[in-house]
Amino acid sequence: MIETESLTKVFGDLTAVSGVTLKVAKGDIWGLVGPDGAGKTTLMRMFCGLIEPNSGRITRTGDSFGYMPQKFSLYGDLTVAENINFFGALYKIDSKTIRRRSDEILEITDLAGFKSRFADDLSGGMKQKLALTCALLARPALLILDEPTYGVDPESRKEFWKILYELNKEGVTIVVSTPYMDEAELCKKVALMSRGIIMSTGDPGSLKKSFPYGILELKASARDLDFINDLPEVVDGDFYGDKYHVAVYDVEQAKAAIINLLSEKKVAIHYIRQIPPSMEDVFVAMTKEEVV
Repeated sequence: MIETESLTKVFGDLTAVSGVTLKVAKGDIWGLVGPDGAGKTTLMRMFCGLIEPNSGRITRTGDSFGYMPQKFSLYGDLTVAENINFFGALYKIDSKTIRRRSDEILEITDLAGFKSRFADDLSGGMKQKLALTCALLARPALLILDEPTYGVDPESRKEFWKILYELNKEGVTIVVSTPYMDEAELCKKVALMSRGIIMSTGDPGSLKKSFPYGILELKASARDLDFINDLPEVVDGDFYGDKYHVAVYDVEQAKAAIINLLSEKKVAIHYIRQIPPSMEDVFVAMTKEEVV
């Protein structure tokens, strides 16, 4: 439903998006994954026709699409119902149809009991659900969501993704950007993005399967473990919460070398074990290779 070829957008001296080529097919849940400043929002806006690329080609098929911007853009001094009616009128939908569709969507998003509440009085997760409700009023075949769960609590994020899966089952194609690597795992296909460049695309399983290194998860009594990265058996290591993930060339050799090194430094090991790579491991390795 969206196809781009060598899409590039430049703002002054900044190349926000550089040579992006990808294809979003009907029925996909596509994730644009990367940190702030990766170029995700600029790419999303070009998808919607809100900004023009400097070069390259973009084609969007289908009769309709819904767009949910990164920042909450509804009216805080209007109630949930008033916001829905306002945006339904913008879509030129008659009041009877707005009422029927909004009742259906509000049930899906668990907002049916909050019609009279002002938008400013909603929680962050509920505000995002309201924005999604308004984006769905026109029954779009394609839904474009720019970081819809950014800053939202983990439980609300889970609820939001359940809604997205239900919509996808009903035939809605979804493009969603996110800085959260756990959300990348939920997409059918992902594009890993950094500094305006698509580094890799594919389904999460294939990207993890093609990861060229082993991963050791280490929990120890010390927090400063960067010295492990100096071992020749180690590719790189980083903390993930209270655990240290170490990318290694050979799991058994690296495991032995790490145990010996920590013993020399009198650092107690709670455990060290091999784990499958996560999308975060894949992304971190790719960005560090890019910098090198």
